[in-house]
Amino acid sequence: MGKRILDILNTETSQPSITAEGWIQTVRTSGAVTFFEIGDGSTIFNLQAVADATLPDYTQLQHVPTGAAVRCKGELVASPAKGQKWELHLSHMEILGGVDADYPLQKKRHSFEFMRTIAHVRPRARTFQAVFRVRHALQMAVHRFFDEQGFIQVHTPIITASDCEGAGQMFRVTTLDMDKLPRKDGRIDFGKDFFGREASLTVSGQLEGEIFALAFKNIYTFGPTFRAENSHTARHAAEFWMIEPEMAFCDLAGDRAVAEDFIKYIVTEVLNRCSDDIDFFNQWIEKGLRDKLESLVQAEFATVPYTEAVAMLEKSGEKFEYPVKWGLDLQSEHERYLTEKLLKKPMFVIDYPRDIKAFYMRLNDDEKTVAAMDLLVPRVGEIIGGSQREERIDVLDKQLRHFDLNPEDYWWYRDLRRFGGVAHAGFGLGFERMLMYVTGMQNIRDVIPFARTPGNAEF
Repeated sequence: MGKRILDILNTETSQPSITAEGWIQTVRTSGAVTFFEIGDGSTIFNLQAVADATLPDYTQLQHVPTGAAVRCKGELVASPAKGQKWELHLSHMEILGGVDADYPLQKKRHSFEFMRTIAHVRPRARTFQAVFRVRHALQMAVHRFFDEQGFIQVHTPIITASDCEGAGQMFRVTTLDMDKLPRKDGRIDFGKDFFGREASLTVSGQLEGEIFALAFKNIYTFGPTFRAENSHTARHAAEFWMIEPEMAFCDLAGDRAVAEDFIKYIVTEVLNRCSDDIDFFNQWIEKGLRDKLESLVQAEFATVPYTEAVAMLEKSGEKFEYPVKWGLDLQSEHERYLTEKLLKKPMFVIDYPRDIKAFYMRLNDDEKTVAAMDLLVPRVGEIIGGSQREERIDVLDKQLRHFDLNPEDYWWYRDLRRFGGVAHAGFGLGFERMLMYVTGMQNIRDVIPFARTPGNAEF
């Protein structure tokens, strides 16, 4: 096995004999010399391998196609070319995997829309290699942050009988024969199903996370979640990953403090570990990306109640596409205006109207608002949503009935309030949306390996 190209390019001294493996990115011939750019995904940069006419198989090497998998051997020497430290003077190149003539990644740049149709090949493209290197670094940063803070990770179930958000937009899980559905009293009899009741793919690990927070104090979940929302926007996918910490003995202020520390930590990690990739995105995807990320890390986050935020928007004189009115949820255009035009920095909006938030959020004394928070950042809007959870069982029951939910379906969740219940809080961060923010990529389909969207489950 040869060295990673990242390690080769970071070598301190020349090497008389070295082996590199990867895929041909480009081939060009100049006179009696052929230059190969070889990549293996370990870095945004390629290794230049140089073959000259003295090689016995030089004529064949001139026709090695883009995309071929190769093993190269030769001498690593200082490169005379600008912008690269080393190049490999070939003594031998072995073709390990050939390429058919219809290989889709040729020299010309392809649209992101086209690349989504070849999800089995697009990880070899430079942009997507950068995306998925950053994705890896970002998820490692998530785990490091919580581990260093003393949190434990909990694997919450993917199959659930609870609708955390109460919206009903869930994928059903069943083994029933669709051609012979059992019925009882005119309805489908889910008592005959595998679990003996209706079951779905989870929309959140929060409710189960609360169980463990009330035993271990500080926990987090990091797993796949699913929404059967027939949305075709650039920010929605049917399958995505969520990070959800949950903290006992914690109120909304403590929740905000952890969220701010968390965001700054993981962005700093990406800036440090993926600096070359960030420079690539800064040049080709989003101008000013590095400044945006560095400003986030240095910023003091503001906190503004929802009622005050609505008043600020109403007084701004700005013409918005969507109306601004107390009781309506803030749209992305409102969130961006607040962070980019009015406060010009990240901000938490807190104490949202009760009726536009979930049943589990703690009811404030005014009984009109709940102890909720959204973290808004420039250029994106909402990036984190969270709340203090309702720990009072009588108020929780009132909330469940208010949202037309049956308290008996949440019997175990109610038990948590009877068995040593205490104030607790948490938040959720959509991992792909965070990845879009740190890379500048504009579509969630381009930051997840295999996007699941309406009408798309082939890859």
